[in-house]
Amino acid sequence: MKVNVDQGRCCGAGQCVLIAPEVFDQRDEDGIVTLLEPSPAEGLQAAVREAAAVCPASAITIDDDQ
Repeated sequence: MKVNVDQGRCCGAGQCVLIAPEVFDQRDEDGIVTLLEPSPAEGLQAAVREAAAVCPASAITIDDDQ
């Protein structure tokens, strides 16, 4: 799994950080998502998929070919 975030699309809702804090964080100055772990361990992948699904801006994408 390879995770990508589009900071230009992010609206700063923060749901991703609540669901998968090991993978996502937010910038202090504006709340925009930052990616901590682009290739999360198998144990985190379900949470990452949930975070992508609930993102209101669709700023998180997942590439399963990686």
